[in-house]
Amino acid sequence: MNPPIVMAAFGTTSRAMDTYRHIDAHVKTLFPDREIRWAYTSRMVCAHMKNHRNAAMPHLRQVLDDLHARGHRWAVVQSLHLVCGHEFYRLVAEADHPGVRTSIGLPLLCSVEDYRLVISALAPTIEMNLDEAVVLVGHGTDHPSWSAYTALQFLLKETFGAKVYVGVVEEGWTGRDGLVRAVASAGYGKVRLVPLMLVAGVHFEEDLAGEEDSWRSAFEAAGIDVELEARGMGYLASVIDLFRSHAAAALDVIPGRGYAVGAEVN
Repeated sequence: MNPPIVMAAFGTTSRAMDTYRHIDAHVKTLFPDREIRWAYTSRMVCAHMKNHRNAAMPHLRQVLDDLHARGHRWAVVQSLHLVCGHEFYRLVAEADHPGVRTSIGLPLLCSVEDYRLVISALAPTIEMNLDEAVVLVGHGTDHPSWSAYTALQFLLKETFGAKVYVGVVEEGWTGRDGLVRAVASAGYGKVRLVPLMLVAGVHFEEDLAGEEDSWRSAFEAAGIDVELEARGMGYLASVIDLFRSHAAAALDVIPGRGYAVGAEVN
């Protein structure tokens, strides 16, 4: 039996579930000989969707239990997190199943090449208007992996110059008010806000685009016009392909089940 691939996402209670459906369609074309399953790592999101929308969003353990019952001995669990933070390490712990051995596909930003590929994927958005600042806003984390945001900003500025900024929603490195001051001090009259998130979910709707106490309202209060990118990074084909390459690498380490796109390696 070919080891299936379990796409493991945090989950969302917003309309951004469409992003997961978009990713699913692409992944199925990239792995035509694999069963693709989905699991969601936020138990709070799963419970909310079940109780309020009667929507089934299985947790990873439920998916692995089902695969075990069907006779699978191995599975790839592909993280759809952006960095190796708390949620990723919880995923690794929960993937330790007594009946199904798992090989973990890494989050989006791990190697230098990953960063370069993501920057290339963002280039059309960043270069859309040379007269505007571009502010990429991620979730943020208090895990040591917070440094991923500083690394990304360094490489973005190396590529595009001073017009690109990286900030986070959660408290920590480079928050909203500091970035508003930095963009205003640089003399920009217009800013493009881009979610550095797989899905443009609740954080986007409330923290970035909300009418009050949001990134948009803060920039507008400083006299800076705002354009919003309303889609998450999960709509970028090259981002999906980067996750595909991480899943393929995880397949490669399964004994006797090496993978090359479109063919088994025996």
